[in-house]
Order: sequence, then structure tokens, then C-alpha cells
Amino acid sequence: MNATEVIRIVDAIHRDKGIDKEIVFEGIEQAIYTALRKYYGDEDELTVSINRDSGEPEVQHNGELLDPDILGRVAAQTAKQVMIQKIREAERDALYDEFIEQKSQLVSGTITRLEYGVATVALGKVDAILPRSEQIPGESHRVNERIRAIILDVRKSGSRLKIILSRVHTDFVRQLFEIEIPEVAENVIEVRSLAREAGYRSKVAVSCYDNSVDAVGACVGVRGARIRTIVDELGGERIDIVRWNDSLQILIPNALQPAEVEDVILCPMLGRVIVLVRDDQLSLAIGKKGQNVRLASKLVGWDIEVMTRDELDEQLERSVVTFCEVPHVTEDLAESLVSQGFFSFDDLSVIEPEHLIELSGFSMEQYEEIAEYADAESLRMEEEEKAAKAAGRSVSRHQSTKKEEAPASSESESESESDAPVVAEQAVAASEETQTDPEEAPESTEEVVAEETTAQVVEEGTVEDEAAKSEQENEEVNKE
Repeated sequence: MNATEVIRIVDAIHRDKGIDKEIVFEGIEQAIYTALRKYYGDEDELTVSINRDSGEPEVQHNGELLDPDILGRVAAQTAKQVMIQKIREAERDALYDEFIEQKSQLVSGTITRLEYGVATVALGKVDAILPRSEQIPGESHRVNERIRAIILDVRKSGSRLKIILSRVHTDFVRQLFEIEIPEVAENVIEVRSLAREAGYRSKVAVSCYDNSVDAVGACVGVRGARIRTIVDELGGERIDIVRWNDSLQILIPNALQPAEVEDVILCPMLGRVIVLVRDDQLSLAIGKKGQNVRLASKLVGWDIEVMTRDELDEQLERSVVTFCEVPHVTEDLAESLVSQGFFSFDDLSVIEPEHLIELSGFSMEQYEEIAEYADAESLRMEEEEKAAKAAGRSVSRHQSTKKEEAPASSESESESESDAPVVAEQAVAASEETQTDPEEAPESTEEVVAEETTAQVVEEGTVEDEAAKSEQENEEVNKE
């Protein structure tokens, strides 16, 4: 083995691949060792080392120094393959270290291939994958398109590197804010919290360390120029910018905008917040399919329950009556529990023993009895709800089947007049079972038969008229 050649190869790999020289030397040593091990077997003792300065290999076999030229006579191809594999693994590790530091960071690449909705994105030295599940709903891509995404995950896969990108993660919006809004990049404005439902709506809570800077206004920009750039990148996704406040009494109404909030009741024991609104603001606070209150809950980190004042009063009365049925629970204790936000058996089953004992003065045995009763009632109510839903589905399926069968019977009875009375009775029975609306009910058998008979008489009369006309024309021709 030529020592000069070894040094040249190590320098070239280090320069072109960016792999540390020590890793390359170790790969060559491992390649030589593997080749000699196949030649001498597993029982012999072998050591291989390469001088880092001169590149001269030193091989010992059972304690004796071997001639370096022997390497040219033993399994050179095996050594080459192992060395290539080691170099590839070293290159993969170097890329892994480079991209793992960029995890959750924004990168830009070009789509080189689309297959079954999965996009392959070129990121310079390596290709990344943008799965369909990590693409914004409703967006479509094309080959050679330039896109931006964040690095969601970096994995080692054999001798290759697998990089997963995402455009639906909340960090994607956060990174866009840092790029498009200079105050965020300079840490003058901080994105305190972010909640997102990709493709539909996002809520971003921001605060500012400089009182002279309007955090919300700076993010929106002049005539919405800054936020419009972010919205365009997200395919028209709606973004609500919320002013952050350390007080939940202020933050939660901000998070539920544009709805107007009357009062905020905190239930720290359950991590729940009860928000009271007027009747005309209820649907606005909840949002379409519960989206507004759901995103607000994610933004503040508390469960938010929106209701009106009347709904709250009804809930309080109902919960007090229900808790009074629990063993050892008095009316005063029930009112105390309800005032702290415990409304259902689910809430009661997760109450901390110390808290209940402190409120009531119960013993641990009494607490366990109450917790057991609450668990059983909670499970019973859950099973009843499941049974009611299942019964509702089965009834609807039964009714739809009846409705489908009724018109079919009406059509069959029109095919045979002899079966008309029997089929008519079946159709009437089916219509009575389904209780369909008279306007939507299928035509009765008698009407169908009458219509067919009328059509038949008209058709026969038309044929007879045409025959008589033909005979008259023949007589006139004969006379002529």
C-alpha cells in the first residue's frame, strides 16, 4: 500500500466531503483489518494502525510485524468495499450533524419529484421528503417549484440520511414571523404562544419589550403588508394576532376575539376556565365547528368552556343536586365543589385526596368511597351515552331501509296486475312503518295500475284510429 496515496486520499475526502481526517483514517484501518481477518481467520490476533503523518500502515499478526506489501496480495477488493462503506457512513454522519442542528428551522428547496402526493425536495447536498400529511390542506405542488418548509425530523437510514419536512407544524408560522417581521428577528417582539389548524386558522400571541412599539401593529404592517406575505405563503390561511398578557383575565378575552367576553372564571384545580358571554356572542366565541374556542384553549394552555349566564346557573343547580346523591357529600360541600368548577362525576373522580379531605374533613376511607362512586357513575353515564348513540344510528338505518324498500315494492306491483292487492297492502304497511310524509310517499299501487291501464287504452285507441284511416285511404285509391 502506497503511503503517499493514502495521505492523498484522506486529504481529498476531507476536502470534498467535509469528513474529519481521523474518521477517514479509522475507516481505512477498519477496511484493512476486515480484509486480513477474512484471510487469516478469526482465531489469529491482528492489529492495524496507520501513521497519521506518513500514511504508512503497520500490521501485526500474532505479535509479529507483517510486510506492508502483503496487503496487495490479500483481499484488496474487500478492503476497498469496506473503505467505501465507512466513508459513506462518515459522510452521512457529517450531514446528520449538520441538519440536526437545523431541526425546526426554515429551509428552502426545489421539488424534484412528486409521487403519490409525496414531494422530494432538493436541499443542496441531500434530498428531503415532504409527506402528504405535512402539506397544507388544499395546496398543490409541481416539479421545479421552489418551496419553504421546516425540518421536522432527521434520521439515519442505513448509509443514507432521511430528512422529513413540514409545512403544517406551528414552528413553520413562527419561522415565517421571524423572517418577514424584523422586530421579531431582533427579539424586540416575542412570539409568546402559537396555536394552529393548518390551512384554516392560526392564533399568534405576541408581546413587546419596548413600550413605544405596538406589537400587533408591527406584525400586521402598513396596510397589512407584512402579514399578507405570511398569509400568501400559507395559502390564504387566516391569522389572528393576539396581544399577550400574563393575566389570564386579560389574555383569554384577547384570545377569543372577535367575540366580546363578559366574565372569566378560573378553576385552577381542573385547569379550566369558564367564559361567560351574551347570547348573541355565543356562536361567535365558539366559532365554526368550535374552531375559535379550540385555538384559544391551545393558545393559553387552559381548557376553555364558553357559556351564557343562564347556562351557568342551570349547570350549578344541576351539579349541586347530583353531588348531593354521593355518599357523605352534604349540600354545603356540594356547593363548595361546584363553586370551584367541579361540575360532573368525571371532575369529581380526579379530585386530589388532600384537597377533598381539606374541604370536608373526611377520612381516607370516605374519600376512597366517594372516588369509587364517582368512577362508577362516570362509567355508567359514558356507557349510556354510547348506547343511546348506537340506538339512534340503528333506528336511522332501519328507517332508511324501510324507505328504500317501499318504492321498490310499488314498482314491482306495476309489473303484475294479479299481485296488485297483495303488493298494495305491503306498500301501505311499509308506509305506515316509516311514517313518511304524504308528499314524499311513493305512489300507491292503484294509481300506478290506473296510469298504466290508461296509457294502454290510449295506445290501443291510437292504433285503431290509424288502422281505420289506412282502410279509408285504400278505398279512395280503389275508386280512382
